[in-house]
Amino acid sequence: MKRRTPSTLLWTVALSLATFAARAADYQIHDGDRVVFLGDSITEQKLYTTYLEAYALTRNPTWKLTFRNVGWGGDTAWLRQRAHPDEGRLFAAAPDAQQKMVDDAVGRGLDRDVLPLQPTFVTVKFGMNDHAYQPFRKDIFGAYARSQSKIAEILQGHGSRVAFLTPQPIEEKRADEDKDARNQSLRKFSDGLREVAQAKGACFVDQFAPYMAILLRERAGNPSSMVGGGDAVHPGPIGHTVMAWAVLKGLGAPALVSRAEIDAQAGKAGQTDHCRIDNLSCTAEKVVFDRLDDAQPMPIDERAVPALKLAPITAELNRYELQITGLPAKGVQVTVDGEELLSTTGDELAKGVNLAVATGPISRQGRDLLALVFRKNDVFFNRWRGVQLQDFPGWAQGPELDAKRKTELARLDREIAGLEDQINALRVPKTHHFEVKVAAN
Repeated sequence: MKRRTPSTLLWTVALSLATFAARAADYQIHDGDRVVFLGDSITEQKLYTTYLEAYALTRNPTWKLTFRNVGWGGDTAWLRQRAHPDEGRLFAAAPDAQQKMVDDAVGRGLDRDVLPLQPTFVTVKFGMNDHAYQPFRKDIFGAYARSQSKIAEILQGHGSRVAFLTPQPIEEKRADEDKDARNQSLRKFSDGLREVAQAKGACFVDQFAPYMAILLRERAGNPSSMVGGGDAVHPGPIGHTVMAWAVLKGLGAPALVSRAEIDAQAGKAGQTDHCRIDNLSCTAEKVVFDRLDDAQPMPIDERAVPALKLAPITAELNRYELQITGLPAKGVQVTVDGEELLSTTGDELAKGVNLAVATGPISRQGRDLLALVFRKNDVFFNRWRGVQLQDFPGWAQGPELDAKRKTELARLDREIAGLEDQINALRVPKTHHFEVKVAAN
């Protein structure tokens, strides 16, 4: 049985969330982009990044896009895990000496892991490890700000646009998460990152404020809950979906997938946005039509469905709308391709419903795509970290090993390309057959 729900177009939140500090005027990812996600272990989780990727792929099915994740657990803006600078010397150094150390570390890290991918757009998410899990330290922040500036300088110098993402807060099951000295430090690092972004002409996305607002709201009702899942630093799929919402909003991602209006009494389609209605038939008991959309709704990870109650994700990013006027006020059933999608009323349908997350063939196509994106990203991670960067001892190296590595890299590249072909096939919207039946009683 499908649960009855009004699921109106305008979904309001009981408690208003913090206003985003900066929003891009237009969606920052463009047709033809090669997107790279740079960050620490939260990026290496391949969760929020995969959700961002799935949104871009489903919302823009004709665009040529590639995505690569080079997150590294424990990393920092000075690329600690890639270049291994002496951090004691780095924090204590005078400005000129510190700049030289930053130039060297950031330059070597980007040269190896990012620039060979020839990115046109890079999201940069550091700060969690940078603040060293302690109250704000000005000496560490100085190295952080210089390093972020250098990242932007190098990437922009190679023709890439940059979006700086703040970290999300640490979650420690306390009612006053905002009073945690570590979160206060992260807030200062985030505010400083905004200034770096402004100085470098880069996009700035504040995840910290909206995520903290959700934590404080949820803590008021259930102090012992783990809102984002996972652990204090690494949220699970629920928290990463909230993060993806904050990032997509900050990147200017549009809300509308498509919209269709039908006047059942007149027997004709009204306004349509990003979709086409064909084979429309209207009677007193049933409205039947075929719908072909320009895009698909953003797929929601089945493990992350509770996130839809934490933030207005569906209303603000995923509006797949249907409005039918002229039906009786009593109950109606909406089926797609023979599967029941929604039980509602004629009154609610006249106001408009959002079908983006209703279980059925439309959402199933998106979730199949999401599963393939996860597989592709796992294969790339293995290619990069398990093969390309695998460091064998000197006695095991030689021409034979180099040849085997080259062969395996080529095999993995073919596997990635094959998965991307499958993903691109699933990006194409399908025509769906809708039937809206008026209940007998």
